[in-house]
Amino acid sequence: MKGIVFSFLVAASLASSAAIAADMEVKAPPPPPPPSPWDIAITGALMSDYNFRGITQSNHQPSTQFGVEPRYNFSKDWQGYFGVSGESIDFPNRAAAEIDLYGGIRPTFDKLGLDFGVWYYLYPDGQCFNTSVLCSSLGGAPATALSLPNGNTIKEDLSFVEGYGKATYTVNDNFNFGGSIWGSPSVLNSGAPGIYYTGNVTLIAPSTLLPNGIGASISADVGWWQLGTTDAFYGTPAFPSGVPLPSYLNWDAGLSFTWKIFTLDLRYYQTNLTKAQCNVFTGDQTAAFSAGAVTAINPTGNASDWCGADFVAKLSIATTLSALK
Repeated sequence: MKGIVFSFLVAASLASSAAIAADMEVKAPPPPPPPSPWDIAITGALMSDYNFRGITQSNHQPSTQFGVEPRYNFSKDWQGYFGVSGESIDFPNRAAAEIDLYGGIRPTFDKLGLDFGVWYYLYPDGQCFNTSVLCSSLGGAPATALSLPNGNTIKEDLSFVEGYGKATYTVNDNFNFGGSIWGSPSVLNSGAPGIYYTGNVTLIAPSTLLPNGIGASISADVGWWQLGTTDAFYGTPAFPSGVPLPSYLNWDAGLSFTWKIFTLDLRYYQTNLTKAQCNVFTGDQTAAFSAGAVTAINPTGNASDWCGADFVAKLSIATTLSALK
């Protein structure tokens, strides 16, 4: 009898507990916190040559790059950013590296992406090569400076700033095109103003074309750099107050393969600059004399191959801090 009563009491207690639990309000789990508006992009690259607007920056030697770019998303269509990037170079003034400092905003309007900002190219620890008078007055270097062995001249500080505006229109997942305008009051601190216009197009292969998540695309760019006249540091007997830098056309085309955060880019570069004009623009320390290269703006007769045909292989990574978490 006692066992029956005990069993009844246990059953009643369990039923009562179940009823109480059923009557209690079930609370939903808290929603996940909203994503942070902050993120950091990370880039790095190994290149067989560092080519900028059709001209080698590393004397046709391998170069490395690393950069970080903090970003802030004001909304899904407005992003602010600033960044720093470094590249290894081989300049005639023996600058230690190229350090890029930049910042701007990226508004998006449906398929149209815009980008407006300022870019500063810093070339630290350079040395002036010219006459002692010009190095002291215009080159910003001690009066003991000498010309380069091939007779070229170059300022100690080649740092300069550009403002830019870019636009990219994404037609669909497989095709986009765009253009940009860059402007500087003194390209490479030469005293010559410059405006650079460029257009580009990219064709992206369907995602099913290649296996194992590998993507592929082909792209091409064409640009025109409209350049002005330098200051007296680069003057010649025919142009003592400064030489008119040669404006030029440049273009490139290439094939890229992507896998996860990696991209392999194989690209061909070319300009329409002659070897004499290339020497005037770059001050190439490796340029050699050629009788046919003697001109009013290039009296040394040095001919540079820094602006000719160039094939560059580049292996790069690009990711964000949020993607690595």
